[in-house]
Amino acid sequence: MTLPIEALIPEIRQQLQNRAALVLQAPPGAGKTTRVPLALLHETWLAGQQILVLEPRRLAARAAAQRMAAALGEAVGATVGYRTRFDSQVSAQTRIEVLTEGILTRRLQQDPALEGVGLVIFDEYHERSLHADTALAFCLESRQTLREDLKLLVMSATLDGAAVSRLLGDAPLLSSAGRSYPVQVHYVPVDAPPRIADNMAQVLRQILPDSSGDILAFLPGSGEIRQTLALLCADCPAWLDVCPLFGDLSQAAQDAALQPALPGRRKLVLATPIAETSLTIVGITTVVDSGWRKTPCFDPRTGLSRLTLQRISKASAEQRAGRAGRLQAGVCYRLWSASQQAALVAQTPAEICTADLAPLALELAQWGVRDATTLAWLDPPPAGALAQARELLQNLEALDADYRLTPTGSQLLRWGLHPRLARMLVAAQNLGWGALACDLAGLLSERDLMRGEAAQGHSDLHRRLEALTAYRSGGAPAARSMGADAAACGLVEQAARQWRRGLREEPQPTHADSAGVLLAFAYPDRIAVRRAATGNRYRLANGRGASLIDAPLSPPQYLVAATLDAGQQEARIFLAAPLSAAAIDRYLGTLLQERAQIAWDSREGAVVAVQEQRLGQLVLRSTPLTTLTAAQQQTALTQGIRSHGLGVLPWCDSSRSWQARVLSLRSWFPEQAWPDVSDAWLLAHLEDWLTPALPGMSRLSHLSKLNLPTLLQALLTWPLPQQLEQLAPASLLVPSGSRIGLSYQPGAEPVLAVRLQELFGLEDTPRIANGQIAVTLHLLSPARRPIQVTRDLRSFWNNTYAEVKKELKGRYPKHDWPDNPRLATPSRGAKRRRVD
Repeated sequence: MTLPIEALIPEIRQQLQNRAALVLQAPPGAGKTTRVPLALLHETWLAGQQILVLEPRRLAARAAAQRMAAALGEAVGATVGYRTRFDSQVSAQTRIEVLTEGILTRRLQQDPALEGVGLVIFDEYHERSLHADTALAFCLESRQTLREDLKLLVMSATLDGAAVSRLLGDAPLLSSAGRSYPVQVHYVPVDAPPRIADNMAQVLRQILPDSSGDILAFLPGSGEIRQTLALLCADCPAWLDVCPLFGDLSQAAQDAALQPALPGRRKLVLATPIAETSLTIVGITTVVDSGWRKTPCFDPRTGLSRLTLQRISKASAEQRAGRAGRLQAGVCYRLWSASQQAALVAQTPAEICTADLAPLALELAQWGVRDATTLAWLDPPPAGALAQARELLQNLEALDADYRLTPTGSQLLRWGLHPRLARMLVAAQNLGWGALACDLAGLLSERDLMRGEAAQGHSDLHRRLEALTAYRSGGAPAARSMGADAAACGLVEQAARQWRRGLREEPQPTHADSAGVLLAFAYPDRIAVRRAATGNRYRLANGRGASLIDAPLSPPQYLVAATLDAGQQEARIFLAAPLSAAAIDRYLGTLLQERAQIAWDSREGAVVAVQEQRLGQLVLRSTPLTTLTAAQQQTALTQGIRSHGLGVLPWCDSSRSWQARVLSLRSWFPEQAWPDVSDAWLLAHLEDWLTPALPGMSRLSHLSKLNLPTLLQALLTWPLPQQLEQLAPASLLVPSGSRIGLSYQPGAEPVLAVRLQELFGLEDTPRIANGQIAVTLHLLSPARRPIQVTRDLRSFWNNTYAEVKKELKGRYPKHDWPDNPRLATPSRGAKRRRVD
């Protein structure tokens, strides 16, 4: 059968003959995955070298290898082979090797020059997985520094080909037509996400009687597939075979979904996005698309990932619909509206923009890259997420302070696991708990053994370990008797067996604390202590709060959270293992820190000093610290003063007046060297002027001993103290002989509040600051009540005094109110009566 890509094969050969890289755009069904590698196999520039084909999924890798081998009339493992996480079919004669993404990254790390490889093909690059971006960045640097002859071919169904071309050094961009028939699209708006399975089952029942051929239904995950399958089983037609299709299924179940329906029967495939590209499912003429996908999103603020339900992109919607038109005209039912279709994003965001970057950070360290921006990326890793990933790797002892790989980090890389789980395996080797670590790694890397009601009330990982042990001894019936999914048990056991081979371990019984200890090595930031004597709320070592879902009646004091999400107000713990205080002391000593905590206690109003044993943000033990240095005490007391404010110091009126006088001169004469002695400055610079005076003090009450006026005056260097008294005196001598204090307010004229009769004989307003600043006079009655405010005493005598005199004369008849105050004798009190 001729495929559309074959018309482009001659130009693909020519471009790769002359160029180091090529970008190929071809829609699903064009035949790029299987025809292009075979067409290039015997090119002279390959000269017997291998072609590596990168596929994003294990199922697609195996299927692609099988189709290419069949085209050659050979068995898989001869000229064409594949290599995935737990399975490989290759031999010495294999020339085309189909790899999953993690396998290619490992091969590059072990052999950066890719000796014996002439071409690396990145298939389905539009999926933009983290491993694909990493491997392409490594290949580009390898070609630049080690292998100028290494050729790269990036193939994609939907992607900005021009951007990829620029990334590859302006590589040629070729586009192929697809092999497709018209697909009629119907929009069937349904309810919101909580009813995805119900909606899918309802639409499938409606269209089954009126449709022909096989049906492919897209659902976001295996959970929704199982729910839909359960809903359909009650009234499923006898002639219909319903086949689930997702990554965790057995190979036999996956193959069954891909095979054509038997004669006289029809097939309904319930698939995750795994069926969008790469895979060919024979016989599909109808597609029903839920329009949703599940994506892990990493939040750098919390350090946690959350599996979120998101709308698919327009590109994904088009690819899914195209599955109905591979063999004949088809139909696609979209379970959303046309207006919602218009609002979809064009492309699915690259994983590197949202994922947990700890695996990438470890790969970069082994590659020898400290600055990720020196590599070529279509989208560079976000700086914040990468920094947090490196911090985690330092906590796992995989990176040193300079982000260089440690010996422990090198050990983590050999496992091909997330660094957390790899750290657990490394620790288990030293503790003799390797088999248990393999089981835990399998349980955490594969889907949960417990589903639906069986998972409720069982957040303890021990329940899963018991189910796995039962499966080993009694098979599927024993697993099901404990409420476990037998197929999931098989996948976990397959993974655990692979790692046990690496450790040369056999399954072994475990004791109570061992699971918690091993998880602590993987999740040191998720060790948690209960917040209260009772309840299910915890504090994590990373400082966040968390609540234990399905907590037992007596939640443990300490636990390690293996599975959680970011939650809204606090994280939610779904799977955990208990941990004892004794186990922390015995096994986790490298995580503990002893620290003297000397700080201010606002409630006590005193310096409190304790010796703390900490694990991250958790305080495990605290004992009083009796020996403090003077510097430590002073620093903590300064902290307390700063938290309470300057009001805790023994201020008096003269100190506040001195402060206002200095600040007034600072505002009047900015060109002079008057210092800032405002409360804000004093509070910010306590260490400079106050701390040296605090020896022997540890409580707020001790501050009353301070000689604050002396401390403040020391802030003025000579000759400023003398100038202060000359330019901004604290008081003025008035004509009555009284010395009356001036009130200063920075930015305003000083105020002299004085009884009117004490100013008799004074012609003009008093002035300070070498006569540059006039005093504001608050004129008072004999009873010291305000009668007038003036900045111009001469004008007051001339224009206002006569009216004021009339009022004062009637109210205070015993006092002398002269007609000409300029010539009158000032007085402090009432005039004495004459005695004849």
